[in-house]
Amino acid sequence: MIRARGLARSFTARGRTVEAVKGVDLDVAEGELVGFLGPNGAGKTTTLRMLTTLLRPTAGEATVGGCDLLADPLGVRRRIGYVAQGGGTTGECRVQEELELQGRLYGLTKADALARGAELVERLDLAGLDQRLTKTLSGGQRRRLDIALSLIHDPKLLFFDEPTTGLDPQSRANLWEHIRRLRGEHGVTLFLTTHYLDEADSLCDRILVIDNGEIVAEGTPDSLKSRVSGDGVTVGVGEGTVAAAAEVAGRLPGAHEVTTVDSSVSFRVPRGDTALPELLRALDARGIAMTSVQVRRPTLDDVFLTLTGRSLRDAEQGAPAEQEAVHA
Repeated sequence: MIRARGLARSFTARGRTVEAVKGVDLDVAEGELVGFLGPNGAGKTTTLRMLTTLLRPTAGEATVGGCDLLADPLGVRRRIGYVAQGGGTTGECRVQEELELQGRLYGLTKADALARGAELVERLDLAGLDQRLTKTLSGGQRRRLDIALSLIHDPKLLFFDEPTTGLDPQSRANLWEHIRRLRGEHGVTLFLTTHYLDEADSLCDRILVIDNGEIVAEGTPDSLKSRVSGDGVTVGVGEGTVAAAAEVAGRLPGAHEVTTVDSSVSFRVPRGDTALPELLRALDARGIAMTSVQVRRPTLDDVFLTLTGRSLRDAEQGAPAEQEAVHA
């Protein structure tokens, strides 16, 4: 459904040239649900805007939905749906009016647009809301309406830009189920960006990681997490015993990345569950009292830290270069 080779985009902003995307290669097969992750300024937004015809690439080529991105952008638009982060509804319009208008813009007759809209209202749990003004809908209802608008012309490829940003946990979980059904029951191929690592872990068949304008990793969530060497263990100890506890931890078989913060020691070992009994015996032999312990499997944020040297959550507070360039 998507094939890109050498896709690149540079901008001139405030007298300087910014290479937002530096020759991206990516493939998305029919029926896949692919997550596209990266910190702010990494090139994620620029890549998405190119694939949806909102920005023309500086270099490279791509086929999206069977159409050439450069030679046939109109064909691409006819074959894709796009759910923007900020939504696309007008507060003073009714739900039914929004759906009818969107359908007419895609060339449907009024009758067909109304029929398709009614079908999507039922499918996306918006029944009974068709005469409501969109500004009166809840956050979760508005996102489901955004999805309905993107599906009015029955595309087989759907782009999501941070679909659950700002939603409460219950609304997020509800939207996750609708996204799964789009792929599982209706055969829609999905390409989504998200800042929620648990969302990518739960939803995506495969993940692409972009940093500094380049794809730095790709694979299933489990395969990416396997790149992080071992489980993370954090042990709380009594005051004045942190250095001794760190020494004990460092002697465990396979222990590495031993660090101390205040009254706790953190490290990685191949198997945290089997290392704990040995750690407890060694601490007890040294007379070191343990106040707490935590073992955790590698997460996608650990993957980001390994690949880029920074946490995705921390990085989201950082570099605004891509946003400046996109709006330049």
